[in-house]
Amino acid sequence: MLAKPRLAVLQTGLLLSLSCLLSACGGSDGGANPRTYYQTKTPYAPQQDATSYEAPPSGFNAVYTGLLARHGSRGLSSLKYDLAVYNMWKKASDDGALTSLGAQLGPDVLKIMKANFLLGYGVSGITTPGYGNETQLGITEHTQLAQRLINRQSALFESAASAASSNPRKIVVVTSGVDRAVDSGAFFVKSMLATKPALISLVSYPPAPSPYPEGGTPIAQPDGTNRFLLYFHKLVAKTDKVSNTANPLYTTYQDSQAFQTWLNDSDLAAKQAAILADSAAQTAGRAVLERLFTKAFVDKIAAGTYSFANTGSMTFSSDDGKFTSTLSGDGKTGITDLASGGSLIYELYAIAPAMKAEANVDFTTYMPEDQARYFAYLQDASDFYKMGPSITEKGSVTWKMAQILEDDFFNEVDAIASGKLTNVAKLRFAHAEIVIPFASKMGLKNVLQQQALSTMYTYDNNPWRGEYVSPMAANMQWDVVRNSAGTVLVKMLYNEKETDFKTACDGARYAAGSHYYDYTKLKTCYGHVSN
Repeated sequence: MLAKPRLAVLQTGLLLSLSCLLSACGGSDGGANPRTYYQTKTPYAPQQDATSYEAPPSGFNAVYTGLLARHGSRGLSSLKYDLAVYNMWKKASDDGALTSLGAQLGPDVLKIMKANFLLGYGVSGITTPGYGNETQLGITEHTQLAQRLINRQSALFESAASAASSNPRKIVVVTSGVDRAVDSGAFFVKSMLATKPALISLVSYPPAPSPYPEGGTPIAQPDGTNRFLLYFHKLVAKTDKVSNTANPLYTTYQDSQAFQTWLNDSDLAAKQAAILADSAAQTAGRAVLERLFTKAFVDKIAAGTYSFANTGSMTFSSDDGKFTSTLSGDGKTGITDLASGGSLIYELYAIAPAMKAEANVDFTTYMPEDQARYFAYLQDASDFYKMGPSITEKGSVTWKMAQILEDDFFNEVDAIASGKLTNVAKLRFAHAEIVIPFASKMGLKNVLQQQALSTMYTYDNNPWRGEYVSPMAANMQWDVVRNSAGTVLVKMLYNEKETDFKTACDGARYAAGSHYYDYTKLKTCYGHVSN
């Protein structure tokens, strides 16, 4: 059980910082534009005009490109926030406790809910409709991301396509195996081939690592799946167990177990509790709820007389009547105070832009800008501690598991540097839980600043922001060029913006101020050892 003195200290520190945040005293608002504040749910947009990219130095030509991309904009992951909020709204309706604005909330929640129940139905490329699927916006994000990659590297892919019969190279495609990542990869490849059909023979889906779990009945994974590489935050004994210490994947499996243990750490629990327990969080929650419900109803939530959870079952059918889905909530997502009530409405506010084509609801009506900014901060704080840089005293537990992905990026360039041009591209599709630790592992600026256990993450003392680190379809790309002497340079794009490698590697720049890095010096800086 958490010691009360520690929680009290955390709450006190959080109260001071958040009262400053809400009064806009001299601090950052997180870089969000007015009326956004969607953080890791932010719909994707490239962060730099492609016409402004630095050209390769004279004598260097593109030889390879590598990509890691989060899946595109999606619906809700499961029947949680929407059902809990709907149950709260239904009780208020039954009590006659709705304001005129609150009366609109229930029908809008049902629109969000129905859209998620049916998400992907009738969409080519979506095999199992329902929660967690990509929306039309998400499909568009990866469709356009592929087009921009092909256009940026047009000479590279044109050369690969022209030599496909005499000197074939591969476009390697790998995913986590989870539906929305698999679908993102499929939509990306579909768009790539629509842009340049001659590449079709180059697309390759390598066999999944096998046989796993060790010591049990092997579970077959589809070609193009690599859970160790792209789902390393959630490796489990049932499918992924590695017990042989000589196995190169043993370390990744152990690091995954350490991360999952961290999720139950008492210090993490203390930080997460402090985030919502602060009086400023209750104040923000009340500001949201009292616009929707009578003060008497809101007071009952504050007193603990009323509480709500994602309990019960709902059924929705497609307009053509050919698809019906019935789901039940698990009761694990609750509204037990004002802060959690406001926070769950914020979750619907944050997902609504991704679902514009499917639900077409505007939740800014229910989430005033000041409270949107506040709950965005709470979301950032939660993600920062859970899977971001987190607590200094905990070391690298939240990102050490990303070593396998860092090695994979470097190993691909190692091959190029040794003259093996087997792959022209490697395309990897995963999740925020992969992108966020990887950005930390790479030591990107404004990404890897930890907080001491005795302090609390705030927008005033830490530059980490979910909307920068991992918006929907977040991506990292390495463009590799080589000259006739065999010198290899690498340039990184992060969310399609030319981005520096970690500061310690500045000496590896090919020229002062350049975004191209000498590969030999770069891998030495990162401590990478070629296989």
